[in-house]
Amino acid sequence: MDNTEEYLLEFKGYNFEKSLVKIHIVESVDDFEIRDDDVFIVTYPKSGTIWTQQILSLIYFEGHRNRTEDIKTIDRAPFFEYNVHNLDFIKMPSPRLFASHLPYYLVPKGLKNKKAKILYIYRNPKDVLVSFFHFSNWVARLKPSDTFESFMEMFLDGQVMGSRWFDHIRGWYEHRHDFNIQFMSYEDMKKDLRSAVLKICRFLEKELSEEVVDTVVKQASFQNMKTNPQANYHDIIKYEIGTRSDKGHFLRKGTTGDWKHHFTMEQNERFDQIFQKEMKDVPLKFIWDINEE
Repeated sequence: MDNTEEYLLEFKGYNFEKSLVKIHIVESVDDFEIRDDDVFIVTYPKSGTIWTQQILSLIYFEGHRNRTEDIKTIDRAPFFEYNVHNLDFIKMPSPRLFASHLPYYLVPKGLKNKKAKILYIYRNPKDVLVSFFHFSNWVARLKPSDTFESFMEMFLDGQVMGSRWFDHIRGWYEHRHDFNIQFMSYEDMKKDLRSAVLKICRFLEKELSEEVVDTVVKQASFQNMKTNPQANYHDIIKYEIGTRSDKGHFLRKGTTGDWKHHFTMEQNERFDQIFQKEMKDVPLKFIWDINEE
């Protein structure tokens, strides 16, 4: 293990946020017993993780949908490697939902039996970069950047929590046949949430009535999540993890194409060149602008 930066902990070529990661979970990951009905939401940071946690919590738990149970999303679908509330995963009732930013080679081996399911949510990396830039400047435990340019350098070099975006998505895509995995784009979910929820339900083999689907879609809308403290992590970040100011929000804009307000023409050209080189063998569809079809 090497301390790449004070706030990062490098383990097997991957960067964790040092003060939050439960390294004992990561080190003993091969001994973690996977149940057949476990579901893992896997993302690179700032790619719709919390949103997907909320969608899955609404699909699986009636008490979450009708708000009869006061359990926060972070406890419904806890982060596997960042188990903030130190939940006992073994005592969690089935079906268990987990969220994770882990690369394909650090997840529990039991996921390779292909019974448990993985939902991989990806987002166009320019918007990921912008969201990550604002987030890092807001959250006290992450390294702030004076300029967008300096953060872009760190992002491209993988000197951030989650390491290189390209390595994360390419690793998962190239090893997709090892897992029972469904790739979904954040932008497609934004564009047509109802279709996305139905697609997720098919993958999870969950049959919901039209009425329940409507409820899931309504409660998982960005505006609803922004005002629902159970779903939006705002209090957890502010009171448990710590922020640099009161101005930020965990769920900031959630838009597609915000990168256009941040990238210079030169930065954009450079990013495009790297993207084309790194992703030429990955046929996943990327949407860079909300008006794209």
